[in-house]
Amino acid sequence: MLVPRSTISLLSLLANPAFAFIQPPPFSPTRSISRPSLVEHSRRSPRMAGEAAGAAPGGGTVVEEVLAPSGGSDLNHVAGLRDVAPSHAAFLLDMWGVMHDGSKPYNGALESVRRLKEDGKKMVILSNSSKRIGNSHKMLRKLGFDPDDFDGIITSGEVSYRMLAGDSSLECSTWSVLDDLLASDRRKVLVFGSGDGDEEYCNSAGWELTSADEADLIVARGTFTVNDGSGSVASKTEDEEAYFRSLEAALETAARRGVPMLVTNPDRVRPDEGLPPMPGAIGDSYEAALAAAGVAEDPSALVRRIGKPFAEVYELAFGHIGGIDGGVCMVGDALETDVTGGSQASCSTLWVVENGIHAPAVAEVCGESYERGASEVLDRFNEERGLTDRETLRPTFVMPSFRW
Repeated sequence: MLVPRSTISLLSLLANPAFAFIQPPPFSPTRSISRPSLVEHSRRSPRMAGEAAGAAPGGGTVVEEVLAPSGGSDLNHVAGLRDVAPSHAAFLLDMWGVMHDGSKPYNGALESVRRLKEDGKKMVILSNSSKRIGNSHKMLRKLGFDPDDFDGIITSGEVSYRMLAGDSSLECSTWSVLDDLLASDRRKVLVFGSGDGDEEYCNSAGWELTSADEADLIVARGTFTVNDGSGSVASKTEDEEAYFRSLEAALETAARRGVPMLVTNPDRVRPDEGLPPMPGAIGDSYEAALAAAGVAEDPSALVRRIGKPFAEVYELAFGHIGGIDGGVCMVGDALETDVTGGSQASCSTLWVVENGIHAPAVAEVCGESYERGASEVLDRFNEERGLTDRETLRPTFVMPSFRW
């Protein structure tokens, strides 16, 4: 089977167990973020390297962060949240890589949440998990957190589900492509999944699974299975070669037909050993396939990513916060999603370095000084994007781990 050369290169990354995509190509999250009580003005987002301004799905404008001079040498390092909390009324918190590692909370995380709660700070979890909110509730309880301590818990998978179901009560930006499918009752979907509840996820939202030849939409929520509802699921864990054959064939067929894709987790890698790939990498691969097929003037318009750094989850988070007297701080480990998204939404940003996605790169550079490692990784992040001084991404605060 002929697969576009650009698609092959991205799929080979997905197939590589040593996948080390520490500094992936940039997002261009230029969809507008509504924050009426906190933002006084908005203007065009800085252009990302290699992309035309406004090239991201949905167009629009974003709020720019007021940027300090480029470079990481003068980063504002803080010892803990106690140095940040007095000047902020609300905190948006990433989960994986900040609060826990998937199996246990990081040292200091439980105390940090308790202290923020005692200080009367509003807290909203922003997770790029492809799963629904109930899974996050279970995970938090398992790790010793109380879900009721948070003013809101938002997952990409929950927001995507409600969009798929046509939930009119969802108070965030919508995707006209999906709206049109729902309005015309075109609800056939091919799902790239995790193998954990993928079919139920789509069926309960009112969608019927089918092949790439008949699908009205692709949902990318995992990198382990291709499920067309036929009963024969291609699984990477059972037969990796067959899985990639199915994935390649589906991407090529769908791209030739111009089928839109909803990516329910924009992350390209997960902060585990080896940085394994995530659904965002499939979104990239599909955009390349669409470009090669030549069926859309702007292939990115047919791929919608839900989650950080894009607008929908921040709009929902600000709704949970409501009117507040004080600043909002986004706390996360990933420069591309957490720090970029928070900056685009005019939040302060707190980059947590030692436990998350950039930890291997920082450790490789830093020796005994995480400050030096953080500076070099941030400089590399900006340099690889060819950003000007004004466009340079810079977190407001930096600290080693999520601690008080």
